[in-house]
Amino acid sequence: MSLKIATWNINSVRLRIDSVVRLLDDHKPDVLCLQETKCPDDLFPEKAIKAAGYEYIEKSGQKGYHGVAIVARVPLEKSSVKRFCGKEDCRHIQATAKGVEIHNFYVPAGGDEPDPEINEKFAHKIQFLEEMASWFKNAKQKTTAKRVVVGDLNVAPLEHDVWSHKQLLKVVSHTPQEVELFEKVLASHKWIDVPRLFTPEEEKLFSWWSYRSKDWQASNRGRRLDHIWASPAMDGMAKSVTTFTDARSWEKPSDHAPVIAEFKL
Repeated sequence: MSLKIATWNINSVRLRIDSVVRLLDDHKPDVLCLQETKCPDDLFPEKAIKAAGYEYIEKSGQKGYHGVAIVARVPLEKSSVKRFCGKEDCRHIQATAKGVEIHNFYVPAGGDEPDPEINEKFAHKIQFLEEMASWFKNAKQKTTAKRVVVGDLNVAPLEHDVWSHKQLLKVVSHTPQEVELFEKVLASHKWIDVPRLFTPEEEKLFSWWSYRSKDWQASNRGRRLDHIWASPAMDGMAKSVTTFTDARSWEKPSDHAPVIAEFKL
């Protein structure tokens, strides 16, 4: 039995519903996890997604900001959300598909200044990552449960997860403080960094390119902000990972590319 999971920060699901349907039609993942849906639940474009064959939809959205959703062509069970940092800002949703517990996250971006003393957004991000680590550290069945974490985690942890390690050391998403916390979250459940199983750490690997770049392909100033992790019980099950960069050039694109992983369960 296989499970194909895609993750995509869509940057408004209603604005880019045609792109969502195109991805579903072209790649046919069993499960697609969306971040930054930017719409309340009652306005989520269920009709178009169900018409594409994805009848199972779990969502946690709010007007204009954040928002996460899981859509699937296989049954979803045990759906729930967790609130972090005492906020109601729709940044997590989980559901189980084919016996795999899937966690979909949209970690706070953190603003522009990497100093929690003067930047509330960065302080929020730091607290969020700390709470993630604590939550997963206390999870039950850590060695036996099949779990996957996906989403826009807004940290590019490795040297070659950014276009210039030296130039981005003081830029939010690649600062030592964020990287250290990211590694703490990874260690909290002994998560496996699935894309790096297929692309060695010494090779560049990006999933996000700024809108500010006129020709994103030519400059290629990217960062790997979108991640797929697997729990220890899924060690050896990952069979492929693709960062579908073509989607970054579609009409009205998101600044993120979808990342798709296939597991043999």
